[in-house]
Amino acid sequence: MSSTESLRKDHFLIEKMMRALNTTAELLKAGKSIPAPVLEQAIDFAKNFTNACHHGKEETSLFPTLQKNGMPREGGPIARMLFEHEITKQLAEKMDASSKAYIQTNDASTLIADILTYTDHVSSHLSKENFRLFMMADMILSGKAAQMNKELADVEEAKLKDLGKTRGHYEQLVNDFEAEMTRKA
Repeated sequence: MSSTESLRKDHFLIEKMMRALNTTAELLKAGKSIPAPVLEQAIDFAKNFTNACHHGKEETSLFPTLQKNGMPREGGPIARMLFEHEITKQLAEKMDASSKAYIQTNDASTLIADILTYTDHVSSHLSKENFRLFMMADMILSGKAAQMNKELADVEEAKLKDLGKTRGHYEQLVNDFEAEMTRKA
């Protein structure tokens, strides 16, 4: 078990949603209609699972633990990830606004652009975490994996409880969203 195992599992789920969102953009480009409830699932996942839960786990548990073990908060990977988390939040808000505009006007151009900007950013961010930050974290926190994953699990449970949701809810949401996009493709 690595100290970032829980976060890597989140990344797997987020990456699955990124692929489904890219399919959504392709469907919209092809003139297919995506109903509001389906888009709302993707927005819920982006804002609540990715931003509140996953980033919350990193910001509340992983980053402070890395700091306590010698990784500087400023001028290094933690500062960069925090900066990118803010961008992710802003892009999710833009995608939310453009999805509402799409539902009102049936003009998908801004929504397509916002989806693609969001998925590009998030995919790049996840890659940096997977292949840089998490590798450093696993080395710095070697021997502390069980403790780190327990802390991450506790933060996840609290964040999701605040939302009135469970991890299983978001896993099912992603599976359903992916199936809907595959069906429409």
